[in-house]
This record gives sequence, C-alpha cells and structure tokens, in this order.
Amino acid sequence: MAALLGREPQGDFEVVVRRTGGAPVVIENAPVLPGGRPMPTRWWLVDAELCRRVGTLEAEGGVRRAEAEVGEAVMADAHRRYEMLRDRAMPQDHHGPRPTGGVGGTRRGGKCLHAHLAWWLAGGDDPTGAWVATRLVERGQAPDLRRGDEPVLWPEARDGSADGDGSADSDGGDENDGGDENDDIEGCDP
Repeated sequence: MAALLGREPQGDFEVVVRRTGGAPVVIENAPVLPGGRPMPTRWWLVDAELCRRVGTLEAEGGVRRAEAEVGEAVMADAHRRYEMLRDRAMPQDHHGPRPTGGVGGTRRGGKCLHAHLAWWLAGGDDPTGAWVATRLVERGQAPDLRRGDEPVLWPEARDGSADGDGSADSDGGDENDGGDENDDIEGCDP
C-alpha cells in the first residue's frame, strides 16, 4: 500500500475492492487515526489509473455536471447515509474529535468524485458514484474489479454502449470546474 500512496498509510484500513489480479483499488479506512485524529474519508480510491481517469472527468467539469444531473438533494441524502455508516464504525471508547461531513468530508455537492466512486465501488448507495461509474463505462474505462469474491457490476452506458477505446467521449465538453483542489490524482492520497 505504501507504494500506491507514496508513503506509509496513516491509519488502519482494509482493501475492499481489487482488480481481478489482486491489486488494491479501494480501501476502507478506520474512522479515527492513531492518536485520535478523525478520518472523514471512509472509502478511498487508491488505484492510480482510476484516479487519473476520475481526475480527467473532474477537470472536464465533472463535479458541476454531476451536481446538475444527480441533484443537490439526492447528494445531500447520500452524504447523510455515508456519515451515518462512518459514525456506526466509531470506536465506542473514543471520546475525542469525531469526523464530520459525508463523502469527501463535505455535506453538500460533489466535491471529490474520487471519493464518491470509491464508496460506490465498495457497494455504497451513492448516486454520484454511480454517475461517475457510468461516465467511465461510456468512455470504455471500467476495468474488471472484484468486491470480495463477487465482480463489481458496472452500470450500463446511458446510450447503451461504450466506445471501448478508453478515450474520453464528447459528452463531457470542455468546461472546467474552476480549479477545484480535487482535479488531479492528489485527490486519491489518504
């Protein structure tokens, strides 16, 4: 894991999604790091290739498009579910600061499509993660992955077919999100 992150992991984690060859794709983080510091991001995308692909989607205006297509109210509901799941995993004897916010540490909007995809890949009920997954399918960029012994079932492309060449399609336009801090692979570093 240190090779994927470029440093030693800061806290306890479990690999919950892998490529078919076994390489880690998504880790599930403990909600509190050693020493008591809160860890708001429960599921983290660590696969460099998927991080780059999602970063490209973000750089093309993906956060704003996801917010418009999924809807702020639906996203807010997902953030609440995420926060509840993370809160249930809190150690009962923890009396220090608690993580706050939902996916990517926020309570509203898309913020980090990497975090949304990670939760969706791990089996989470995240409509924004499903939106990201669909965009990857449409671009022919959805690799074979496994969650435990089961394959990850990617959604169908909106037009019913993927282009299959791994290149970006034209549906994304060239609008930029305005330099969101999560527009690159650094958004994948827990």
